[in-house]
Amino acid sequence: MVDHALDRPLTVSTPVSDRMGRWVRLRQAMAAYALCTPAVVLMLALLVGPILAVMALSVTDYQLGAKSLAFIGLENYAEMFGDRVFWISLTNTMIYVAIVVPGSVLLGLGVALLIEAGDSGKTFYRAVFFLPVMATLIAMAIVWEFMLHPQFGLVNLLLKLVGIAPQNWLTDGDLALYVLATIGIWQAVGFNMVLFLAGIVSIPRFLYDAAEMDGVPSAWERFRLVTWPMLGPVTLFVVVITSIRSFQVFDTVHVLTKGGPNKATEVLLYSMYAEGFEFFRSGYAAAITVIFLVFVLLLTVVKTQLLDKKVHYQ
Repeated sequence: MVDHALDRPLTVSTPVSDRMGRWVRLRQAMAAYALCTPAVVLMLALLVGPILAVMALSVTDYQLGAKSLAFIGLENYAEMFGDRVFWISLTNTMIYVAIVVPGSVLLGLGVALLIEAGDSGKTFYRAVFFLPVMATLIAMAIVWEFMLHPQFGLVNLLLKLVGIAPQNWLTDGDLALYVLATIGIWQAVGFNMVLFLAGIVSIPRFLYDAAEMDGVPSAWERFRLVTWPMLGPVTLFVVVITSIRSFQVFDTVHVLTKGGPNKATEVLLYSMYAEGFEFFRSGYAAAITVIFLVFVLLLTVVKTQLLDKKVHYQ
């Protein structure tokens, strides 16, 4: 009998080869860390660093321009939770988000479906609906201010033509927040439309052919059985992004209402601005910022967890 084990190559591990292998692995690890270092430094400097600085500032009595500060623990948070203005701004922010998110998501989806279903003019309509996204929101807010003027605004002039009495859109506490939410929907629809168009284009055409062969002739049934399930990942992304952007509303409030009338349009970001740069209470403003970040994080996690269970990934 022939021992075939003798035909196999004999590998001998020596101390020299072990040291060489460890040296090669060390060099590879050092190269990987060197390549990752710029990104890590930027992340710490631009993301983690400012958050930690705000959290540290929120437990002090620092005022903008002061030469000293003192540690006061959770006094800023205790004052904030007992402040009526904070709860008003939080409630207004929640109402704004509850209006803008479903309104802009549904309208963005509807516009995307209409544009994709058309045979001509797709590029023109995409540009028209995307224009509010490209325009500077502060400049557009000034245009809206003229349009909503109670005396010579275009909106009231159109209402007069149909026999409806003019309204004080931005000075009426019962209307102002909903007017700002309408402007927020107008500004977000174009962005959501582009995302939904990308999702619709990526749906395989053979799915619609299969649905038609299975006896699904109506457009509504094709949307319900094919389009909507396949848009699950895009819808999840749109809802989360729109929620975060809605929480960050500031420009229109600052330009149009300054939080009024009587705090009717006061939102969290405007409260931060007012406390930090009008009343110079930087420590208190930092505490509001921390609560704002917590709310955005919780909202994102909850919506992701709830919607992710209903998403059909391709």
